[in-house]
This record gives sequence, C-alpha cells and structure tokens, in this order.
Amino acid sequence: MATAQHPVGSGFGAHSTARDVLTGIDLTGKLAVVTGGYSGLGLATTRALTGAGARVIVPARRPATAEAALAGLDGVEVGTLDLGDLDSVRAFADGFLASGRAIDLMIDNAGIMACPETRVGPGWEAQFATNHLGHHALVNRLWPALARGAGDGGARVVSVSSLGHQLSDIRWDDPQFERGYDKWRAYGQAKTANVLFAVHLDALGRDSGVRAFALHPGSIMTELQRHLPKEELSIPGGSGATEPEGRRLKSPEQGAATQVWAATSPRLAGLGGVYCEDCEVAEIRPASPGGGMWEDLGPGVRDYAVDPEAAARLWRLSAELTGVDAFATTR
Repeated sequence: MATAQHPVGSGFGAHSTARDVLTGIDLTGKLAVVTGGYSGLGLATTRALTGAGARVIVPARRPATAEAALAGLDGVEVGTLDLGDLDSVRAFADGFLASGRAIDLMIDNAGIMACPETRVGPGWEAQFATNHLGHHALVNRLWPALARGAGDGGARVVSVSSLGHQLSDIRWDDPQFERGYDKWRAYGQAKTANVLFAVHLDALGRDSGVRAFALHPGSIMTELQRHLPKEELSIPGGSGATEPEGRRLKSPEQGAATQVWAATSPRLAGLGGVYCEDCEVAEIRPASPGGGMWEDLGPGVRDYAVDPEAAARLWRLSAELTGVDAFATTR
C-alpha cells in the first residue's frame, strides 16, 4: 500500500529532549490537553509545553495527586477523568465544552501496561478500554473544541502508542480476551489500537484542519511498570534496561520528546496518520516469518497498525462499544 511512513529529516533523534524539539517554537495562546500529564512522560510533556507558553489541561484519575505533582507549575489546570469509566469521560468533556474554549493540541498519554486481568465498564478488558476506548470516547466528545482549535491554524491529536504494538494485531474475534487472558498480547492489541485510532481520526479530521499522529516514546522507567515483577523488567521495549538493538533507556524528558515533536513540529505540516519514533516518522517494519514475540521487536511500525481499512473497522467497533462517534452524521 502507498504510505507516508518515511522519515522527514527532523534533525532530532533518540537523545533529543522535549525542550530541544520546542526550541524556537512559541506556544503562547495555545491550549493543550494531556491525559495523565502529571507523572512520567506526561509530566515531562506538561512541563515542556508550559515552558513554551502553552496552557495545559491535565485530566487525571487522581486529581489530588496531580495537583501535588504540578504544584508551582504555571499555566496548568487539573480535571477529573477516569478513562475506564465512560460516565467520567462524558462529565469531563461536557464540563470542558461548556467553557467554550478551543483545543489546539491533544496528547492521549495516559495508559496502563501488562496489568493482571481486570474488567471495567460492561466487562471490557482494562487495557483495551483504558488505553483505547476511553481515549476514543474522549476525543470524539471533545471534537467541537478541536474543530475550533483547527480554525486557528490547525489542531493536532497525538496518540501515544508503543513498540509493544508489535506484540499483537487487533483480535477481531475476541478483542476483550474472553477466551483466555494474556497481559502482553492485551497490551499489544491496545497499543495497535492507539495507532489505528490516529490513522482513521486523521482521515476523518484532515479536511477540518485536525491532524493525528501516533508514536512510540521509547523505553522509560515510569509508573507504567508498576504491575511488572522484577524478572520482567529487562524485557525489551516493555520497560527494562535496554531497547531492542541495544539502545539505552530514555529519561522522561527524552521520552516526551517524540510526542511533543508530533504535536508541534513544522516538519509535519501537511502530514498526518503516521507513526513516529525518536522524533521522526518511522518506516514500516515487516512482520517476522518466525512469528516470535519479544525477539521480533524493533524499530518501525507493523503494516497492520497503519492499514486504513483496519483503522476504519476499529473506529466502527469503538463507536459501537462506546456509543460515541462525532462523525456519524457526516459519513
């Protein structure tokens, strides 16, 4: 298939920080929403965006914890949001829309990884529900604000995926893992969903001036690893001491760089629906004929994660499950 998945010559790389990629970029007057923007990558992202002049809304499942983590940081507001609870998503979105403000940048950063089998909502698998379905519902409910932001010169939505997307395509016959749970396959499916979400949102939103991107931030030791036993902390890409091909762990500021770059870089003008890593558009990585799990992980994006037909299929499934589709009357 024809693809825009080719490097654009960003001039940045794996060791660049969020501050580096914002050099010379003035975000004064811009409003950003960063889910989970109070710990790990999210906190580094919030700090970088406010440092460049943006105002940042941080929806948080633990608002008191968020307030404490963000204390002393100017230009930040904290809201209450549980991505695993669609009523909470609706309440946050309704409250924000009532303010009449536009959203210029939205970074879907919050997520969970490799947790014990957990069910939320009507029995949904928690990683698929929290990492993907909650963000699907949130972005669609906030669409009027994103459309207003696009009127000011374009808005961007950034979906934080992972190298872990290479662990699993969407399990179309059993997306909720009702026939046996595997925490890493479930994580892989959720991260693939994050990429496919950006692909189809970009297709739907580009004519309105809203572009969408997905990315792998790199391996960073954060609270995301809280469910992992010690013996799993060295799994490549999952958390441990190195990334595939010997690349070292990133700092939170380095990890935040790619999502900040995707949200703001002029080099991405006119592009969208692509997967990025190390502050660059990634190449497609063919699936290994061996079909292995960890040994096959490496730089790039699997073709199934950027397939437009699969992206449209996942959008329809997500809209059916959540009951939310901002574009239902326009198609």
